[in-house]
Amino acid sequence: MMEWRLSCWDDAALLLPEPLEWEVEYTAGVPCDSFRLLCAWEPGVASGAEKAVMVTLTVDGAVCFQGIVDEVEHRIEGSGGYLEVSGRGMAALLLDNEAMPADYLTATAEDILRDHVEPYGIQVAQVSGLPAVSGFSVQSGQSEWQVLYQFACYYGGITPRFDREGRLVIAPFSDGETLVLQGDTAITGIAWRVRRYGVLSEIWVRDKTRMAVEQVENLDALGQQIKRRQVMTMPGKSNYQAMRYSGDFQLRQSAKEFRRLTLTVPELFFAWPGDLLRMERPGWDCAGTWRVLEAKVAADANGGGTTLTLGEPDGAI
Repeated sequence: MMEWRLSCWDDAALLLPEPLEWEVEYTAGVPCDSFRLLCAWEPGVASGAEKAVMVTLTVDGAVCFQGIVDEVEHRIEGSGGYLEVSGRGMAALLLDNEAMPADYLTATAEDILRDHVEPYGIQVAQVSGLPAVSGFSVQSGQSEWQVLYQFACYYGGITPRFDREGRLVIAPFSDGETLVLQGDTAITGIAWRVRRYGVLSEIWVRDKTRMAVEQVENLDALGQQIKRRQVMTMPGKSNYQAMRYSGDFQLRQSAKEFRRLTLTVPELFFAWPGDLLRMERPGWDCAGTWRVLEAKVAADANGGGTTLTLGEPDGAI
């Protein structure tokens, strides 16, 4: 059983009628998760929906999405009335708020969460693998999300993400059971591509103050005769560790789009971001193991399904 519940700014809670159509997009951190639903409406139905600030989707009692409401629209078209509600995942609270500039002598994960995440009522599910960072600075104009992203990605190599319950996770993916797609698995659409453009083969990171250059190579790209170098100049106060992380990060970031597989399965909530999926279809060039990076789950009068965007197993950063 599926339920869409709205929480309002006046503490009221509204249970919406069964949607005529709906969709939820889950990501591995970037871009933000999102949702949209369309219900039949007439005056008096879902009264007070315009006060909604939060949405919760439950399926068989389990929370499958939680986020903020961005827009509520009532409209009448022809002989029918409709209520449309749309919004984003909990990361929107960090994207929409600008951080206060600050300099940390030494910043820890606890410091970043205390100052830039917890004030927005966001629950933290898991944090691991983040080192303390000396001389960490928050620049004017940065959003709270940018501060968190910079700290976690540049220095820890981990992209912050939100789970289906709207809780923050900053930890590597745990590789559990792998979904297997064999010849008898129903697939209603599939596409795969290789894009060499944009992939970096090496990064030279310059520190002008210390007259140092850190060279980081993408051996896989070089082995495939990809030759594209980028030279980055770091701020004078950067240290060797910051240079190294930034170089590694930029190489991995450029390689994220190298291989992509997109497929649609006529089953709701077939897989989640972070899941591993193995294609076992002889003769297909896309055979092998992939990681789910995005999952779009949608349903309407014609049925429902899940569209997955997949990439390299170690390419989700």
